[in-house]
Amino acid sequence: MDGGVLEEDWQKERRDFLQSLSRISSLPKTNIVDTSTGVTRQISSLASSPHASSGSSGFEIVPLANKSFVEKKASAYAEVVKNLNCAREHGSQFKPATAFKGAYESLGVGVLGGKSVNMQKIWHLVQTLVGENTTMRQSISRKMSLVIGARHHLEWGHEKYIMDTIQNHPAQAALGGAVGNLQRVRAFLRIRLRDYGVLDFDAGDTHRQPPVDTTWQQIYFCLRTGYYEEARTVSLSSRASLQFAPMLMEWINSGGMVPVDIAAAASEECEKMLRMGDRVGRAAYDKKKLLLYAVVSGCRRQIDRLLRDHPTLFSTIEDFLWFKLSAVRDYPAGTSTMVLNESLIPYSVEDLQAYLNKFEPSYYTKNGKRPSRIPLYHGILTEGAGAGPKLGVMDAYAEASSIIRQYGSAYLHHGNISMALEYYAQAAATVGGGEISWTGRGNIDQQRQRSLMLKQLLTELLLRDGGIYLLLGSRGAGEEGELARFFIDFKERQQYLLEVAHRCQEAGLDEKSIEIQKRVGAFSMALDTINKSLSEAICALSRGRLDGESQTAGLINSGNEILETFKYYPDFSFQERDLVLEQETVLRQLEAILSVHKMARLGHFLDALRELAKLPFLPLDPRVPDITVDALRNLSPRVQDCVPDLLKVALTCLDNVTDSDGSLRAMRAKLWSPSHHLMNRLLGVCEVNKPWWFEMLWRGDPLVDQSVIDAVFQVCFSIDGCFRCISLRAAEAARRR
Repeated sequence: MDGGVLEEDWQKERRDFLQSLSRISSLPKTNIVDTSTGVTRQISSLASSPHASSGSSGFEIVPLANKSFVEKKASAYAEVVKNLNCAREHGSQFKPATAFKGAYESLGVGVLGGKSVNMQKIWHLVQTLVGENTTMRQSISRKMSLVIGARHHLEWGHEKYIMDTIQNHPAQAALGGAVGNLQRVRAFLRIRLRDYGVLDFDAGDTHRQPPVDTTWQQIYFCLRTGYYEEARTVSLSSRASLQFAPMLMEWINSGGMVPVDIAAAASEECEKMLRMGDRVGRAAYDKKKLLLYAVVSGCRRQIDRLLRDHPTLFSTIEDFLWFKLSAVRDYPAGTSTMVLNESLIPYSVEDLQAYLNKFEPSYYTKNGKRPSRIPLYHGILTEGAGAGPKLGVMDAYAEASSIIRQYGSAYLHHGNISMALEYYAQAAATVGGGEISWTGRGNIDQQRQRSLMLKQLLTELLLRDGGIYLLLGSRGAGEEGELARFFIDFKERQQYLLEVAHRCQEAGLDEKSIEIQKRVGAFSMALDTINKSLSEAICALSRGRLDGESQTAGLINSGNEILETFKYYPDFSFQERDLVLEQETVLRQLEAILSVHKMARLGHFLDALRELAKLPFLPLDPRVPDITVDALRNLSPRVQDCVPDLLKVALTCLDNVTDSDGSLRAMRAKLWSPSHHLMNRLLGVCEVNKPWWFEMLWRGDPLVDQSVIDAVFQVCFSIDGCFRCISLRAAEAARRR
């Protein structure tokens, strides 16, 4: 178990995969039928929707034959991820490790370079660890199922070893036409025990020469190779193992969790054999009997003593690990009925992990170069038994989720948001506990973790080019898009989208916010966002920003589109209708203000004054009698923000038009009249407008009487650095008058 070598291999393969994404091409779309649900899905391998991005996707269409191996593997794995998500969403059975293994094998790679570790073996390891190729009892805990799966993987490897040995020594194996599992084990023993004489299963006349009793050898190697039924048959057919046969059957049937009385009987047999020690002339292979009784007992004391007294019992690290895994028990802590006394304390996963950690990782390698496949991961196997998850387990979920998310981010970086979505969905499901998160059976913390990550990752996709089209579809609030896969309830989906829209506003992404609000039917909110942006654009335009005009035109057009859409929207409340009408009024007021600014900027001052007089929210029409009221009190904040600059424009226009009939003087009087409170709006931004205020006071405008100057003092007194300068100018203006 060379952690360094394994990590190096993993990092290299991961780097190759991520680098290859820049070259991954789009595969032709094919109709794939989910056999479990009967649903036909059009899947484009690693290709995003043609409408998914307005810009370049970063992918080139390259024939499959021209792809590199890593690119082909990425495409094959991507299909598995899609099918996995589809199965989980529909509640269908799916074996992901088996599917990934099949995808890898479909590439026609085979065993590369004769390495002891390759991806085929790794996928088989994962497949057996999670029990996809075996049937586990429902009562077995997840920890114990992982242990059993790890043991099965080692048994699979030993079967290949036996077959290779037989193939390399066909004459000694003398297998003949027999193809049964027991016949293979016996052929293997003919090779292994060729120097011990005639074996019992080959002896013709037992009276002439006593054959070698291979009962315990046959039972051991049958178990070691995963031939459990054959091991049971041998134990029942030999007088030497009749006492052991019922113990073995219980061990097989219970998945190793034998009753206490059987464990005690097996432990007692171990004690007897260990006390006797090796007899003179006794064959070494009889130690397999001791080994088998120790496995059934699952007793820590017997396991430790056997390894101490017989350090050379195992010739390979795989045999040693199989023995350890076979002896592991998973009795709950503090269960007194499971342990009669200290001599029967079971051998646990923690005991095994502690033993393995005594040695350097290089101890578990092939000649110090290649790691053997030790299927033990402490963070996963130490599963908590309580209601709350253990820290190690959550760390494992979070780490796996982080890796999956990195793959999704790589696809997203290269423009394939469709495939990024599939990996992101898996990342969120993994942090939520895996398969149980899809059905809501995870605990409260797991459900919360999944929800938080899912919303975070979906938001990341929404903010990308093409993200809204992918998740929400061509119209609506996600009913026609991918978002409906994760938020089935409309209200929940609407609430999430409104949260995203709010975050977009905070980040200055008004266009995204408006589009999302419009999709969920929040037309008044979308119009308010447009009006806010339009108000800011008008202020920027009045202060000389060059791009303000094109921006304002686009915003007004968006507002008109929303109003047109609202007319035909089938489902809205009376309250929403009233709010939309209010926002429409604000939009028209801002549009009128913008028109005045444009006329003044083009030098059409008289036309600008005529438009100003028409504005219902400004009491500047010289034909209307004065009334004492704050004309701006009920205005929207969006419009109020534009008023100071609008009044500046009014003063500029008045200065550049000849008053032929006295109407302009009347308009100027209304502008300066304290009863209209317009002057206060100007004074409220005196820091910004200070230069022209100085000019007005310095000119000694006859309409700027002492009450105006007093008001200036009142407002400017509280503004640091402004009072002294303005007061001197005002005093000078008064002196000149």
